[in-house]
Amino acid sequence: MITIVLTYRNRELRIVKNCLDSLKAQTNKDFKVVLVDYGSNAELVEGIKEVAGNYDFITLISCPVSGQLWSKCRAINIALKQTETPYFMVGDIDLIFHPNFITIASDLASENVVYFQYGFLSEQESLLKQEFEAFDIDFLGGLEVTGTTLFPTETLKSVNGYDEFYHGWGAEDTDIHIRMQNLGLNLTFYDKAVLVKHQWHAKAYRSKDSTAPFHSTLERANSNYMTVTEKTKRTKVNLNTDWGKLPVKEDYAKLDLEPSLTLKIKPVDFYITALISQFKNYKDETVRIEITDVDKKQKIIQKVKQKLNKKHFNYLNMEIVNNLLLETIINAYRNIPYNYKFNRQKGKIVLTLVF
Repeated sequence: MITIVLTYRNRELRIVKNCLDSLKAQTNKDFKVVLVDYGSNAELVEGIKEVAGNYDFITLISCPVSGQLWSKCRAINIALKQTETPYFMVGDIDLIFHPNFITIASDLASENVVYFQYGFLSEQESLLKQEFEAFDIDFLGGLEVTGTTLFPTETLKSVNGYDEFYHGWGAEDTDIHIRMQNLGLNLTFYDKAVLVKHQWHAKAYRSKDSTAPFHSTLERANSNYMTVTEKTKRTKVNLNTDWGKLPVKEDYAKLDLEPSLTLKIKPVDFYITALISQFKNYKDETVRIEITDVDKKQKIIQKVKQKLNKKHFNYLNMEIVNNLLLETIINAYRNIPYNYKFNRQKGKIVLTLVF
């Protein structure tokens, strides 16, 4: 039997229904689905619950992590830790599955790894409601598209699942393929037929108007991190963290309470260094941090003082401050409750953490 994990955040419910309807139509019913809602906005939380409730093969896990960086790896690992079937498949909520997908995947299941070729649909085609074969493919995905992969469950658990360093988008799927190969497993790319078709969707997470956490160079960091994994032949990850940790709703509720401590600072270099260094000293506290940019006049004044060799403040660009804070969270505090907002128009970061 196969358990399929589908990770979700703020995707159109129409897209979700198309995916789940295609699984409902499978000729082979010997599978389970774990749908992990990893931090959808409040207006979609109830919507995804209602949709998931219409399918008896789905277990829905709701993670109250809205306002946090997207972590597909943690969402996958949460499902993996609860999986007892011999095979575990990482899928994509944007997919439409061929009616015989489970039958073919079950036949391919082994102690090695199999992943499936994508057929990508255009925006117009994705809006249609029709049978799988009727969808015209815009273009095919190649070997590098590693998003839908079938694993032996215990092998994936033995390497601590997906690497939870990866946040945002990019490289996490290829990373696990590299580590499976490092472990000695064979990878098979199934392209005899297109069994999954990917629905088009807008990449709203890149919007400059959004206040959601976004690191401007994280995708490049992910890629280089993966390169190190490949060079060092690493197999096991998440060695110093509690991987697949399920968020505790009661802990995250503390984010809505009055903080124990509120810190308001400007983006001065040593202010930021001191702020981050203090994180290790907090325990059983909720800390709210507000960092507000200064106007151009203040920056010019400090630049003049610097040229005159006078005591001055070195104001950091707010995008740099943003990246420093998010890197700190990823590397050391990613499993604690936090809420992060960066209003680029107003030049203000608000971060709340529950230590």
